[in-house]
Amino acid sequence: MIATDTVRGQRRPFWTHLYVQVLIAIALGALVGQIWPDTGAALKPLGDAFIKLVKMIIAPVIFLTLVTGIAGIRDLGEVGRVALKAFVYFLFFSTLALIIGLIVANTVQPGASLHIDPASLDPGSVADYASKAHDVTLTGFLLGIIPDSLLSPLVGDNILQVLLISILTGVALVLIGEPGQPILAMLERISAVVFRIVGLLMRLAPIGAFGAIAFTVGNYGVASLAELVGLFYLTAIMFVVIVLGTVARLAGFSIFKLIRYLRAELLLVLGTSSSEAALPALIEKMEDAGCDKTVVGLVVPTGYSFNLDGTNIYMTLAALFIAQATGIDLSIGEQLALLAVAMLSSKGAAGVTGAGFITLAATLSIVPTVPVAGMALILGIDRFMSECRSLTNFIGNAVATVVVAKWEGQLDPKRLRAALDGRTEEDWE
Repeated sequence: MIATDTVRGQRRPFWTHLYVQVLIAIALGALVGQIWPDTGAALKPLGDAFIKLVKMIIAPVIFLTLVTGIAGIRDLGEVGRVALKAFVYFLFFSTLALIIGLIVANTVQPGASLHIDPASLDPGSVADYASKAHDVTLTGFLLGIIPDSLLSPLVGDNILQVLLISILTGVALVLIGEPGQPILAMLERISAVVFRIVGLLMRLAPIGAFGAIAFTVGNYGVASLAELVGLFYLTAIMFVVIVLGTVARLAGFSIFKLIRYLRAELLLVLGTSSSEAALPALIEKMEDAGCDKTVVGLVVPTGYSFNLDGTNIYMTLAALFIAQATGIDLSIGEQLALLAVAMLSSKGAAGVTGAGFITLAATLSIVPTVPVAGMALILGIDRFMSECRSLTNFIGNAVATVVVAKWEGQLDPKRLRAALDGRTEEDWE
């Protein structure tokens, strides 16, 4: 259900809203980290514990949403159409995000004034990321999507494996027909319980956001923000407002209203630097906004793996920053090769911890003219860029869900308008 501002006709106190609580927690966390940095750094377990709690429920949420959605419509052709339209959307905007990163880096040239000798860089500081780069190759991607057993994805954290098992289970329920209905009914009941658990976990979001932001500020300090961070944030904001804003307008809704609708989840993403922390809530919010359950179940989880607008902007922008900082002049052909490699490696990074930084390592390792050791230049500020990556990815997937639902004719415009305007369920009719 859509959260409203009233309870039994009475206006709710503003401090009872989740987004207000998370916002206050972020402010307090930043204050603690700035004034008492050691204390702030020591609060990291609060953020880590909350993210771990949310990750605990992600696999069941995706599995139940997708299986009940596919089995409920009993039309495999419709599922195929939704998946095809989603991937067409993902491919186009992922490529566009990479191109925008290239254009901004070539225009502004944020690293050109640094003049750093590549021999002076310490490859040891990024050795761990470089060693994991093989996980984002095509071979690693194909092997990583296949689980060890039918049930292992439900107790793991690989979204692609959960998607595979969910789709197979949903298709199987459709194919067996009537005998599968009791199983479907049981899964729907379990789904209600799981989403109630999600609601309970979200009450802990302010504590998680407080601990995560206190650690970030206490460990890195606000002075760590550099020109590259500011440029990346500005580019990402322009992408959301101009590119995604245009897409939203063409689809009949306002990007600013969508952001307001998702403000609690966005603040949670900001505080924890993890878009996964808000994935279950995004699924529920998109269904409440009138998007069909099957569309949401397919688009949101696959978008978390394949529709990474913020990560793609970061990839090309950071790669060219490193090249410029180390005095390496990349030709147009080399930049296009970099873009092509980034397109593939960003998809292969799904399910890999620290995907943004590791994907960059994988990309640079295939373009030998740019030293992988150059990643040491951005290691200290990557945490700040991670927040922006997560926010942009999150908004991009919300927009994609509404757009694909509209393309498929599975969007209730009245519910969407009511949700984005903050109106109650009674106003849908």
